[in-house]
Amino acid sequence: MATLTTGVVLLRWQLLSAVLMFMASTLNIQFRKSDYIGLAVISSGLGMAAACWFATGLLGITLVDVAIIWNNIKDVMVEISSHAPPEWPMVLT
Repeated sequence: MATLTTGVVLLRWQLLSAVLMFMASTLNIQFRKSDYIGLAVISSGLGMAAACWFATGLLGITLVDVAIIWNNIKDVMVEISSHAPPEWPMVLT
């Protein structure tokens, strides 16, 4: 019993995101059956957000890691664009 309780406590965010993914999927199916396309798209977006949250939680990626990765991508893009020719991007008319 203690093992089960410890597992639930340690995986609480992953369990919550898995439940959110299931609910979004169920809502998406119901909305598509009822021809509520807009609500189906919204529930799909929520399901994708829950899936990303689930994956980052399992991989141990935090918001600090995301900020560091984003800054690295920005630095690389600035470095790449600094080596571009001065007439780039060229507009063809």
